Amino acid sequence: MVDATAAGGLGILGGTFDPPHVGHLVVAVNVRWALGLDEVLLVVANEPWQKAHLPVSPAADRLAMVEAAVEGVAGVSAGALEIDRGGTSYTADTLAELARRCPGVPLHVVLGSDAAAGLDTWERAEEVRAGASIVVVTRPGAERAPLPPGWAARHVEVPRLDVSSTDLRARVRDGRPLDWLVPRPVVALIGERGLYAAGG
Repeated sequence: MVDATAAGGLGILGGTFDPPHVGHLVVAVNVRWALGLDEVLLVVANEPWQKAHLPVSPAADRLAMVEAAVEGVAGVSAGALEIDRGGTSYTADTLAELARRCPGVPLHVVLGSDAAAGLDTWERAEEVRAGASIVVVTRPGAERAPLPPGWAARHVEVPRLDVSSTDLRARVRDGRPLDWLVPRPVVALIGERGLYAAGG
């Protein structure tokens, strides 16, 4: 999963991934290229604290979909750290674990502008700020959203793809196609496991 000898650094793109889609992969490969990272890890949340009030698919299903999505994508892999740890998922805990596993490897937390604006509300935000650099994904032509006071970030421009996991789940329920929005192996897995079906 993680090469502890990596010199260029490790990107951490956390999320619920319910389901993972092409937008996630576009972010991962572009950030890896722009920053010269050795790897970008798609870390699947076990119990996402920001979505505690929402229904979320089982962690095992979401991890399986991410593993299917990144198959064959150079330098991008699935991370089960938060699932293995159990309980509510916090970035501070994940960074601490990665620092133990990969001493000396620079860590980079990758997130969108909306999430970046709320960094000071994160659990143990100071540990996140101390443990990793922040990488904010921006869209071509978009104005950079301000960060909370005391935070700094690198900005990486990524092609704009308006793909939402919420819409994708609705498409499955309605019987609409997921082609070209979700990697083909993930589409197959959704069908095999009956994910997001009406009443499911």
